[in-house]
Amino acid sequence: MLVNFQWTESNEAELLINGSQYFNSVFDCIRSAREEVLIETFIIFNDEVGRELKEALLDAAARQVRIDVTVDGYGTADLDNDYITELTDAGIHLHVYDPKPRLFGMRTNLFRRLHRKIVVVDGDVAFIGGINFGADHLPDKYAMGKQDYGLRVRGPIVKDIRDAAGALLVEHQAVQELPQIRALPPRTGSAAIRLAIRDNSLHRNDIEEHYLQAFRSAQSHLVIANAYFFPSYRLFHELQNAARRGVNVTLILQGRPDMPWARMFSSSLYSYMLQQGISIFEYTEHPLHGKIAIVDHEWSTVGSSNLDPLSLSLNLEANLFVRDAGLNQQIHKHLSELIESSCKRITTEAAEKGRWWRAPLMFVSFHFLRHFPKRMGWLPAHVARMETLAPRSRKPKRAQE
Repeated sequence: MLVNFQWTESNEAELLINGSQYFNSVFDCIRSAREEVLIETFIIFNDEVGRELKEALLDAAARQVRIDVTVDGYGTADLDNDYITELTDAGIHLHVYDPKPRLFGMRTNLFRRLHRKIVVVDGDVAFIGGINFGADHLPDKYAMGKQDYGLRVRGPIVKDIRDAAGALLVEHQAVQELPQIRALPPRTGSAAIRLAIRDNSLHRNDIEEHYLQAFRSAQSHLVIANAYFFPSYRLFHELQNAARRGVNVTLILQGRPDMPWARMFSSSLYSYMLQQGISIFEYTEHPLHGKIAIVDHEWSTVGSSNLDPLSLSLNLEANLFVRDAGLNQQIHKHLSELIESSCKRITTEAAEKGRWWRAPLMFVSFHFLRHFPKRMGWLPAHVARMETLAPRSRKPKRAQE
């Protein structure tokens, strides 16, 4: 993607906790849209959330709002034809990133997924986070509803987010270019924000580099809440270095996982991290799906990128990095309350249990997964494509890189 992003000033940033806050804000913006709605997401389910999204989009389309929705071919493989047809018949442009046929009923397009979660409305307001469009992101309603986060932003940063979403569509020839939208009045917020994306061409390490810079600069405290934590060598070493120089390093990880294998990999590192002075807490009330962190008193990040090989080395991801004391303090307060009310602290004694088999597992899994993306590169070249769906009366248009 031929896009490069810098720090932008005078932005507004609002933390949205869990699906209830996120969906209400997103759907309200779509319902008031006048010109354009852009959405990228890993998953849309045809459930209560997906249906509310559909109704908001259909209402906007009826007002002649231009709408582009891009979903991942793996994450949204099971969206039914009736749902799709309602959208496309209304004139909504629905794109599927890298669709693949099933093999013996199994989805085969597991790697290099479109994992970003982006919404842009009228070039005026944008959302980024880790929340998909599904009722499984409603922990206040369902026991296995996911704990997760998003940011609602306004200001100059919205143009960068819109440009990133547009660049993906242009790259895959789904559109020639995004249309011009009306000029907006300047914003006067306090937040400096930078967008970072991860792709498999020009921005392979951008998100990881921002994390590394923040870890190296940490002076007092560093708190990470991340669903799938199995970091790169460099991130792992910088966390250790921060703890050794006296930074209070705290990890909030899954204690009630939606994918048990993910917790197994993370927990294989517990004993070693505790020895380095890193504090580890497991969130046990709901599955943790968040990708959020703070450093010291100003820096914070919210986005779609986990700290694992899939997100750091293979998937398409998007995070916002923010310098704003108010947002940092809000996140710190929330995560501190989460630790106090809904987490269990991992002790050395608990981490040492089963060490006789955890130690070789840690060695093999850590070093294998660190090199896994490189091994994937040895396979025959895989060029992702995008399919733009059309109403049943028209043939689908296929676009390739």
